[in-house]
Amino acid sequence: MSLNSLLFNLRARTTDYLRDKDIPLPQGITQCRNIAYLSHSHPNRLDVYYPDRTTSPLPTIVSIHGGGYVYGSKEVYRRYCMDLARRGFAVVNFNYRLAPKWKFPTPLEDTNAVLNWVCANARRYYLDPQCVFLVGDSAGAQLASQYAAIWANPRYAAHFSFVLPDVRIRAVGLNCGMYDLAGLSAAPKQGLFRDYLGRDISGDDPRLAVLGAIDSDYPPAHITTACHDFLRENARPMYALLTGKGVPAQLRCYGSEEKKEIAHCFHVNLALPEAAVCNDEQCAFFRQYVTGKHAK
Repeated sequence: MSLNSLLFNLRARTTDYLRDKDIPLPQGITQCRNIAYLSHSHPNRLDVYYPDRTTSPLPTIVSIHGGGYVYGSKEVYRRYCMDLARRGFAVVNFNYRLAPKWKFPTPLEDTNAVLNWVCANARRYYLDPQCVFLVGDSAGAQLASQYAAIWANPRYAAHFSFVLPDVRIRAVGLNCGMYDLAGLSAAPKQGLFRDYLGRDISGDDPRLAVLGAIDSDYPPAHITTACHDFLRENARPMYALLTGKGVPAQLRCYGSEEKKEIAHCFHVNLALPEAAVCNDEQCAFFRQYVTGKHAK
């Protein structure tokens, strides 16, 4: 692991602990914890959350955590994902294998395995594979955006070795992310991104051409950022790309100059009123694309 990645891990662990230590777990939510979705690796565990007294399948959110590809876990996102479940969703919160031990495209392979698991276990956990929403923030937003492109574009999917499950991704929530993976790979590989992409992947690798793979079949997207999000500049170009392709999209920037706490991935901090507003609005966006038996 590079020094930059090591320091990132240490800072993030401290920040996440301080953020969550006084916040109780949301009430009224059933937790199904530490379920293996792949048998060969200890990190490949997931949780499922849904409202108490659920008796039938629910629209299903699959959350891809952030952490610069080198840090993060479902435990860090437990409160946030349980809070999403309070809004009437089943939520799948999972670990994926991290860099530098596991490099690109391992997190995408793990995301695909989770969605296969959703298909195989839908009835037991009140999941609906035909009504799936992806959410991700920071590196997780990049992964969610890329997996959605793989799912939506068969020509792009052909560059990957895994077989897609029979799911329907109705919309994606892209929070405080960066999206131009090919552009990133063209820059000098340092720190987190060297640990994830490695030294051997070049900018002309077709698997990195995420933005070029986006077409009108891409799922609707709710894109969020914050006034003090250090990745803020990535939000509007992604919104412009999607709307230019005819993809329904909404862009929201939260906070103000004087509220410096409304920053990168603020929406995970349940102590912030702005987090509740953001998560309410993103879930309301998702509900526009809930159809059939779930529609109100």
